[in-house]
Amino acid sequence: MSTSETAQADAATEDGWDAVRDLPPSAKLVAKTLEYNDALTQSELAEETLLPPRTVRYALNRLEDVDVVDSRFSFADARKRIYSLDIE
Repeated sequence: MSTSETAQADAATEDGWDAVRDLPPSAKLVAKTLEYNDALTQSELAEETLLPPRTVRYALNRLEDVDVVDSRFSFADARKRIYSLDIE
C-alpha cells in the first residue's frame, strides 16, 4: 500500500468514527462491541453490551443512518440479521 493509499484509508476511518462520535452512548458501545467482535446478531449484541434489546435496535438504526454498520441475513436462521462494523 502506498503512502497516499494509507493516508486515504486513515481519512476514511476517521470519517467513520467522526460520524459515530456524535451518536448516543448506546450507539458508540454497540459500534465498539462490533469492532472487537467480527459479526453479531441483535440478541448477541444485547448480551455482550448488557443493553436492553430495544436500545440495541435503536443504536443499530442510528449506526445504519450514518452508514457504519452492514447487515445481512443469517444463513443459520433467516429470521435473524447479522451486523458488522463497516469502518475500515
